[in-house]
Amino acid sequence: MKKLTFILCLIGITSMHAAGWQPEEGDTTKKIDSLNIADIQLVDLPLSQYLDSLMVLNFFESDSSSFSTGNFTEADSSLLGVIPDFPDSIYQQRLAELNAQTPLNLDYNVYVKRYINMYTKRRREQVSRMLGLAEYYYPLFEESLDQYNIPMELKHLAIVESALNPLARSRVGATGLWQFMYATGKLNGLNVSSYIDERSDPIKSTQAACKYLSQLYSIYEDWNLVLAAYNSGPGNVNKAIRRSGGRKNYWQIRPFLPRETAGYVPAFIAVNYIMNYAPEHYIYPTGVKMSYFNTDTIAIKQELSFDQIAELMDLDIEELQFLNPAYRYKIIPKKKKGYYSLTLPSSKMGLFVSNEDSIYAIAQRDFKQKQVELPQYVEMNDRVRHRVRSGEFLGSIARKYGVSVRSIKRWNGLRSDNLRIGQRLTIHPRKMPSTTASNTRKKNKTTTKKTVSKPTSTPPSGDYRTYTVKSGDSFYSIARNYPGISAQNIMDWNNISNAKRLKPGMSLKIYSGS
Repeated sequence: MKKLTFILCLIGITSMHAAGWQPEEGDTTKKIDSLNIADIQLVDLPLSQYLDSLMVLNFFESDSSSFSTGNFTEADSSLLGVIPDFPDSIYQQRLAELNAQTPLNLDYNVYVKRYINMYTKRRREQVSRMLGLAEYYYPLFEESLDQYNIPMELKHLAIVESALNPLARSRVGATGLWQFMYATGKLNGLNVSSYIDERSDPIKSTQAACKYLSQLYSIYEDWNLVLAAYNSGPGNVNKAIRRSGGRKNYWQIRPFLPRETAGYVPAFIAVNYIMNYAPEHYIYPTGVKMSYFNTDTIAIKQELSFDQIAELMDLDIEELQFLNPAYRYKIIPKKKKGYYSLTLPSSKMGLFVSNEDSIYAIAQRDFKQKQVELPQYVEMNDRVRHRVRSGEFLGSIARKYGVSVRSIKRWNGLRSDNLRIGQRLTIHPRKMPSTTASNTRKKNKTTTKKTVSKPTSTPPSGDYRTYTVKSGDSFYSIARNYPGISAQNIMDWNNISNAKRLKPGMSLKIYSGS
């Protein structure tokens, strides 16, 4: 099939609307409604492309990093299997050099040495990956740290917290690069909804972390105590200060801190060491991502999915996920007030801007034609009153609303797991169950998105075919191959409640005649 090319001129641009692009009289090109996304090619303005190339040439051509793979030579390759060891005097000297350049206290002792050994000997591959990720994240961190006048060495804190994984989630629910709990994130401006978790947004979460660290420093005026408070909460640090007799030195109150926090500052000091002296241990970056300086963001005015963006912009969907990890379902929702943002490689931004109206029109048509069922939009601070029914227990209720049992017990002051029929529970949902969505909207005025089609929770009778999941697949992309079948249908038929559980190699049942 011939590709439809949208060429937008500098003057006289006519936007395409959701109803579909109407070709001029005599134009033999097919209308947008009859084409698949894969058959549509967007074209940027040549002049704008030229200006973008000049900007990249002038500003970014000589961009370098202290972790550049250019430091790795052929002579080093023979040493990749070598794990060097140094006497304490060397570690002490190197940390003293780092300590002289920072207001933090980077002490060397037996506790710090244990973590240095862990990173330089047992976690060498992880350190290599983190060095690669640092190429992208560290300039982003430094930008916010400078804004809040916080020592640049605090950029290493995200390694201790999450190993530079924006999707990291602890067993107690702390999430993102900076591992915010829901309440602490909310207090620092991070919102969580059924579509988006801003704790996983690299830019917003970094701003929130800097704000929180700055607040803690105004209380303790000691960065090691700030780190301890960031990890375990100011309450635990204050208790440790009392139990130590009023001392305000981290190493003196350390015996009175929670076990995890007792190792937190030594781990942070060790990370400072390894991120500066990795080459001395023959550790080099692997899996280097793109440069932060070669990305740009744009406000999104209409609903878009990652699959649509990837096809139209000729992008790898994994690349989109890396740049935009906060979107839970790979969908950017339309915001009631304001806009959500999309981060793209700078090389693609001009193409998006030049064809923005067209992209929205194509996406809305695609949602409509494919009958895509979108998750309902629910803010975490929306409150739902749930009435316990026969057969329900805390685990089933928690799954229904996408929250943890622990959270339900905390919200309702429950000391046991026992429930009684008719008991009412207050819940702050992460998702809304389809069976109660309409009632919840009426009773609680919860903001929700309308669904296009109703999911089939029970597999239909009849034949089915088996689909083997490939790398890069999503329920949405699979459903697009089967007209009349939604992503939710496939999840229900295969008893999968969480889209993130989709893995390459899985076999899915796809029922026909539905």
